[in-house]
Amino acid sequence: MIQFLQATLVHKLPWRRIVYLVAGALLLGWLLHTPPGLLGKADAVGYAVCHRIAPRSFHLGDRQLPMCARCSGQYLGAMLGIIYQIFFVRRRVGRPPWKVIAVLGFFVVIYGIDGLNSYLHLLPEMSRFYLYEPNNTFRLLTGTGLGLSVSIAMVPAFHQTMWRYRSPKPAVEGFLPLFKLIAIALLLDVLVLTGNPLVLYPLALLTSAGVLVLLTMVYAMVWVMLFRMENRFERFRELLFPLTAGFIVALLQIAAMDYVRYFFFGTWEGFHFG
Repeated sequence: MIQFLQATLVHKLPWRRIVYLVAGALLLGWLLHTPPGLLGKADAVGYAVCHRIAPRSFHLGDRQLPMCARCSGQYLGAMLGIIYQIFFVRRRVGRPPWKVIAVLGFFVVIYGIDGLNSYLHLLPEMSRFYLYEPNNTFRLLTGTGLGLSVSIAMVPAFHQTMWRYRSPKPAVEGFLPLFKLIAIALLLDVLVLTGNPLVLYPLALLTSAGVLVLLTMVYAMVWVMLFRMENRFERFRELLFPLTAGFIVALLQIAAMDYVRYFFFGTWEGFHFG
């Protein structure tokens, strides 16, 4: 049965066309039923994954960004790590050195601590338990660290699943490349903190795109493993089909979460507390 599905889905052109048409139709439907404008579409992506509490978000003038400070940093860091690994250290699947893993683990821990501290601060009855006064700067920084860590773990898994020919080297071979990535991430965070509209607008779109990119990569891996097509791809254009299938599931997930949240709250705005 699996072999039949492989032959049907991979080698027969009509099924490829159907998948591409479904993706296009789904995208068109989602675009027509979400708020207008590029930032409106970015809001709809953020709406599916983020609480979007206004005081915990950065603003473009009077307009709230699509995601809160923590999620903005998270997807900004993830996109930085993905771009670096896709274009600058191609198809590396090796495990990073333990010293690099330790730093990334530290980022995960402080993300969890800051997230818990912010949550306790949100609840009046628990406010006496929080460690420090939360702020959007630290939310942005800890989110960026987590996003970078996630991408450094996920992209090699993607390469390991997809490509026939891969490099056994780690994408981040030591402190020097890691610190370069951290320096770029800090620079991006500083640019966000400037509040400059010329910076915030493209970064807002980039963070929302990060949600779609991450989900598409994950679901593309799921499709490839489901149909036992691992390590069959040699050129990027060959990935178009599984990536399109992954994009369909990613957009369905975002659309479903948008629908459920809008059904219960009747607004595209974030939660109004905290």
